[in-house]
Amino acid sequence: MKTFAKVIGFLLLGIVALIVALPFIIPVDYIFKQVTQSVEQTTGRTLEIKGEKSLSVFPKLTLELNDVAFSNFKQGSQPNMAAMEQLAIHIPYLSVLSGDIKLEKFVIKNPNILLEKMPNGDVNWQLVKATGVQDESATPSKQGGSQGLPEGLDIQLGEVAVYGGSFTYIDHQNNTSQKVTDLDLAIQLPSLKKDLELKGAVTYLAEKFELDVMLATPEKLLLGQDFTLKTALDSRLAKLNFDGLVTKKMTDFSGQLELSGDSVKDLLKWQNQSLDAKENAFNQFAVSAKMHFAGQQFNLKELTATLDELAIKGNANITLTDIPNITAKLDLGMLNVNPYLPESIDVPKDTGTETAESKPQPIVWDETAIDLSALNSVNADIGIVATGFQFKEIKLGQTELALKLKNGTAQLGLNKFKAYEGNGTGQVVLVAKRAPYKMNTSFSFEGIQAEPLLTDAVGFDKLMGKGELTIALNTQGQSQKEFVNALHGSIGFGFKDGAVKGANIAAMVRSAEQLINGGGLDAKGLEKGFDNAEKTDFSALTGNFQFVDGVSKQNDLSLKSPLIRVSGNGDIDLPAAKINYRLVTGIVDSIEGQGTQDKSTGFKIPIRLKGPLHDVQVKPDIGDAAKDKAKDKIKDKLKNLFN
Repeated sequence: MKTFAKVIGFLLLGIVALIVALPFIIPVDYIFKQVTQSVEQTTGRTLEIKGEKSLSVFPKLTLELNDVAFSNFKQGSQPNMAAMEQLAIHIPYLSVLSGDIKLEKFVIKNPNILLEKMPNGDVNWQLVKATGVQDESATPSKQGGSQGLPEGLDIQLGEVAVYGGSFTYIDHQNNTSQKVTDLDLAIQLPSLKKDLELKGAVTYLAEKFELDVMLATPEKLLLGQDFTLKTALDSRLAKLNFDGLVTKKMTDFSGQLELSGDSVKDLLKWQNQSLDAKENAFNQFAVSAKMHFAGQQFNLKELTATLDELAIKGNANITLTDIPNITAKLDLGMLNVNPYLPESIDVPKDTGTETAESKPQPIVWDETAIDLSALNSVNADIGIVATGFQFKEIKLGQTELALKLKNGTAQLGLNKFKAYEGNGTGQVVLVAKRAPYKMNTSFSFEGIQAEPLLTDAVGFDKLMGKGELTIALNTQGQSQKEFVNALHGSIGFGFKDGAVKGANIAAMVRSAEQLINGGGLDAKGLEKGFDNAEKTDFSALTGNFQFVDGVSKQNDLSLKSPLIRVSGNGDIDLPAAKINYRLVTGIVDSIEGQGTQDKSTGFKIPIRLKGPLHDVQVKPDIGDAAKDKAKDKIKDKLKNLFN
């Protein structure tokens, strides 16, 4: 028993002595030669060690190589595909003793890795030449299936650990490049024929991203064949998941894409793109779609997306040229664009200290410059359907939109929409190639209710009735004030069976008539603003207003009711936000009203609408009426004199 123990002891002692003596028995240069020859035979590239080489025994047999460079292919833009401060190679003891060097683990410090695609499509990461005869007439996928690694070639690593350094990708076809830094990666590579797993983190444009990648298999990647890829990326800006297929030498990607984040504004800021948006706009976002990316085409099918409160479904295709081009068919559900409107085209500013409830506030047009330069950075052709649409206070029902954007010109066509119990069509064309911006609008409404439409559109709630409205306006500028100052075009309308709220014109005219005839009324009592308790009913109200530089001087207004007839014209000055309008009213002589055959309008008197738009004063023009009355009396006396 003692003899056996001694034998075992001497054997262990011999093994330890052999391990200690390995650096002296097997020179470092021999191992290096084996490694470099293996690399060159496998890849056709050279592995050069410019710094010191050392071999350590404990705790593992490790070959440390300093200042290492792995050469690029001949047409590459730089001499090396990879250069690193230090490469530590872990080698199994038995492989050294057998003379057949195996590589167990790599530890790479501060590498600079370059991947590049040349103008002809060649890539520098295709390191291994395939064996077997390739059928030139076969499809790419079939070609890849007939190829394989050289017989007996495989790399089995427990782990490749990468610390520090950078990774650069250059696409010479599209003249683009991307670079990530601060690598902290752990790569599991049991075999070139088995799945590769990569976990860790990298930094891109000063932002840290956590990675979790599975690639099946490295052999297919090296041979330029099709392979599957699962990628999970996580950062404070966004989360990205891709599960799909990579083909055509990593130029064609297809699969399921998931993208989400908490702020579009932060994401664009990270890309050095500013977005002047409201607090409740361009925040949380999420996208899910079947993706296909090849060349410059990025296609999304079965797309579902959310942005803040918006929910989007449909399909989209993006061409990634210098100016991206987007084509899409989308269902936006209820589309409220108010959160995404620039502050400068919101409602006019109020002035003064009193609240809107206590006193109407003056209209002040905003002079803040609107920046629409972003419209020059993308082209688009997008068809949109929505169950509802809201712009400022204007609310539409079921809507069909067509948005076309090309070379800084945006054309929004409202092909069909329901609004305020009626239907309509419309178009807005905005030319934003350069300032001042130019805008043309045309809308046509049928069967609409005037009061809710005008209340929502311009805050005017004095008109009731149902009918038609046409708008054809054009303008130019770079602020709300400039747009109003340059307004040209026309607005026409025709409403039936309604009322004008704020004044009883018939009663006002009768009071004026009584005053002129000496009835004793106080003329000052006839001067007052709109009073919602009063109204003037009508059976028909029509009008046409022509605008030049924001001012309407050529206009025609006609109101008919059982008791009165009204016609009018005057000045409506939008830039100054004031009105000076003259209505000529006539009281129908016959109580039969509109049904009478008597077309006379009896006593006539002008009524003046004057003042700022937020506080219009309504009063009879007594002076003119008295003159007309006096003229009538003179005519009567002359008739009596000569009769």
